[in-house]
Amino acid sequence: MLKVSDLVVAYGEFIALHGVNLQVNEGEIVAVLGSNGAGKTTLLKTIAGLLKPRHGTILHGEEDITRYSAHQIVNEFGIVYTPEGAPVFPYLTVRENLELAKNVKRGREKFDEQLEIVYNLFPILKEREKQRAGTLSGGERQMLNIARSLMLLPRILMLDEPSFGLAPIVVTRIFDAIKRINEELRITVLLVEQNVKKSLEIADRGYVLEAGRVVLQGTGSDLLTSELVREAYLGI
Repeated sequence: MLKVSDLVVAYGEFIALHGVNLQVNEGEIVAVLGSNGAGKTTLLKTIAGLLKPRHGTILHGEEDITRYSAHQIVNEFGIVYTPEGAPVFPYLTVRENLELAKNVKRGREKFDEQLEIVYNLFPILKEREKQRAGTLSGGERQMLNIARSLMLLPRILMLDEPSFGLAPIVVTRIFDAIKRINEELRITVLLVEQNVKKSLEIADRGYVLEAGRVVLQGTGSDLLTSELVREAYLGI
C-alpha cells in the first residue's frame, strides 16, 4: 500500500534521513520508533508531501507520489497526517472544528456518516459537541485532533506522537482508539510514538530509526523482545 525506498531528506546541509526504506501493507499498524531527532517526524512529513526528498521514492501502490503536493496526497490517495500536538481552533466548538473537514474535497464526502462514526469512537466529543474546543482537556483535544483526521476518510492514517504529554489513563484510551480505527474502520495506520511498549503491543510490524537510518525492523512481538529495543527504549 505504501513503499518508501532509499529516502534521503535534508534541512539545508543537515541530512535527516539517510536512505530510509519502509513498507506499509494494507490493513496493518506499523510503528516507527526512535529517540528525539531520529527522523521519525521528518519521515511522516515527507510522506505527507510537506517536505521534498533529495533522493528516493514514495509509492502508493504502483503510483509514484514522491513529488505530489500535500493537497493531492490527502485528496487523491487518502494519506492523512496528524502532527504531534496539532492545535485545535479554541474559539470554535467541537462540531465546528470537525466541520472544517468540509473545506477539503475528501472531507465533504459522507460527512454526516463519518461524523457519527467519529462520535461513536470518541463519545466524549459527542457530549462536548457544542463546547468550545479551547475548554477541552489535553486528552480530549488529542481525541479531537484524531477525529478531524478521520473526517477526511483516510486510507492511511499517519499519527505523530498521539499520546505525548497525556496522563496514563488517557494514553490507554488513545491506544485503544487506534486499535479500533484499524480493526473496525479498516484504516491502515503508520504510527510514530515514543511509548515503545504500547506501540509494539498493537503494531503488526515496526521499524527503529537511529540518526536517520533504519537499524532494526520486525514484527511488533519480535521487537518487544529485541535486546536493542529492551535496553535502549524499555530500560530492561
